[in-house]
Amino acid sequence: MKVLADLHNHSCLSPCASLEQSPSLLARLARERGLGLVALTDHNSALNCPAFEASCRREGLAPLFGIEANSVEEVHVLCLFGTAKGALDFGLLLRPLLMPLPYDAEKLGDQVVVDEDELVIELLDYYLGAALTMGFDELCALAASSGALVIPAHVDRPMFSVSSQLGFLPPGPYDAVESMRRPEPALCGGLKAISGSDAHYPEHICRRPFAVELPEGALELGGEGLLECLRAALRAGSLTASWEGQ
Repeated sequence: MKVLADLHNHSCLSPCASLEQSPSLLARLARERGLGLVALTDHNSALNCPAFEASCRREGLAPLFGIEANSVEEVHVLCLFGTAKGALDFGLLLRPLLMPLPYDAEKLGDQVVVDEDELVIELLDYYLGAALTMGFDELCALAASSGALVIPAHVDRPMFSVSSQLGFLPPGPYDAVESMRRPEPALCGGLKAISGSDAHYPEHICRRPFAVELPEGALELGGEGLLECLRAALRAGSLTASWEGQ
């Protein structure tokens, strides 16, 4: 079964994302634009995952729940879970590791926790865009040991990537890598590269999805069953990135 997927999307919780980008809007536009599987991956937090879960249920869309974590070297990595609880629990592990940088909402952007009907629950007063006090290798190991699907983000970008911050992809417990364009083989570590939209605004949603072959019924499984089906497909290379045509 061929599924159009996008595993890199932000909501109004991320300080660099549009306030229009609610979890409910992400779910609705993802369905309208043809995605079958979509993940929410805000910076260093999963607090909007419960609203995203309810919104995807309402839209009849299969969700995954994650965090785009930022290592001490400022390398971004996608950490994806089958349940909102799994992502929230991982977020609790990261919270004490978040550097306490000064945060000015007017300059850096609001960080809004909402429900599935876009009602504001909380405005965070600490900065989610900061780096964690944990190195990239240790962060990836922690995510893997927590059951996450681990994907170094936008490995070919000139900032916040393994190529820009480290100069190479070290060995690690990765399930795939994400790239904006066809990456150099050295940045893949022998793994297949997925494309991802890194959507911060409504117009970004579904701009760089990838197609993946999943077993029949995998989307209906949801939760850990869906996550493991996706993990197996990524490691087998059963996918087609946006630059390859779908």
